[in-house]
Amino acid sequence: MSVSSLLKKKCYVNGKWISAKDGAVFVVTNPSTGEIVGEVPDMIEGDTNEAIAAADAAFQTWSQTTAKERCQILHKWNDLILKHKEELAEILTKEMGKPLKESMGEIGYGASFVDWFAEEARRVYGDVITTPAKGRKLFAFKQPVGVAGMITPWNFPHAMVTRKAGAALAAGCTVVLKPAEDTPFSALALCELGEQAGFPPGVLNVVTCSRPNAAKVGNAICTSPLVAKISFTGSTAVGKILLKTGASTVKKFSLELGGNAPFIVFDSADVDRAVAGLIVCKFRNSGQTCISANRILVQENVYDSFVEKVVAAMKEQLHVGDGFDAKCTVGPLINQRAVEKVKFLIK
Repeated sequence: MSVSSLLKKKCYVNGKWISAKDGAVFVVTNPSTGEIVGEVPDMIEGDTNEAIAAADAAFQTWSQTTAKERCQILHKWNDLILKHKEELAEILTKEMGKPLKESMGEIGYGASFVDWFAEEARRVYGDVITTPAKGRKLFAFKQPVGVAGMITPWNFPHAMVTRKAGAALAAGCTVVLKPAEDTPFSALALCELGEQAGFPPGVLNVVTCSRPNAAKVGNAICTSPLVAKISFTGSTAVGKILLKTGASTVKKFSLELGGNAPFIVFDSADVDRAVAGLIVCKFRNSGQTCISANRILVQENVYDSFVEKVVAAMKEQLHVGDGFDAKCTVGPLINQRAVEKVKFLIK
């Protein structure tokens, strides 16, 4: 399968590739070159509600499938992801910019979630509980909660989809997912492979939208009475808004929000290992990860040695460039807003 056949430019809802009702689209560009990767639908509330309705209808049958059936489909999905890892990695680098080697690593990382949850589907056990009264039996069993609404970030546009959707699909839930506006193509490519793997229509749905419409789509997901669960990875500020909005329908939430991670080096540290760790922690994905070190705290006695070795390592190992350049180890920032933020921090 070629890259072009996986580069889908429509949304995937109820087993069909569709446009926005009003025909609106937005452009996705390569952050390294500025070249247009493609256009995708710019959906709003009505489009999102249709996807939610399709997921709810599909849930009625998907939730009744056996763990073995779900396991088999997920394994097929995993196999297809690994089979087409080079094409998926190329799409990822085009839309997100990270070095192709890192993209290949992310495809394997993302596939590992599908593989894991395929087997976990078989292990959704219940429990038998001792009762306080004679003649009674008490037991607990687990059931899928329903439609799961998901909002994924741009920094790992493949792995964050498989990590969230893989778990929900394995449990018997259906999915409505909104990928980040900067990186929708990885999610859409996964839908194409999911269809080939055998997911029935309506089980996995992806709606795309531009940044101006993100709040509208998020609000539709959070306020719909048909959505039982929300999974979000992103900023703390947005997480608070989603939690507040979803409170009216008492949804279950899983939130992975921002942090301010310190990297601490004590006098007793192995300085060479600390430097190697920092290079990976700080500069992987151009520093655009949720666990990237934002503050580097070094104890006085090793400070000079540490700084000297960090500078040497940066000069030797960091090569900024286009993600498709074999020498590149640091790709671009995701968009102009990210560039302006870094400029502000420097000032």
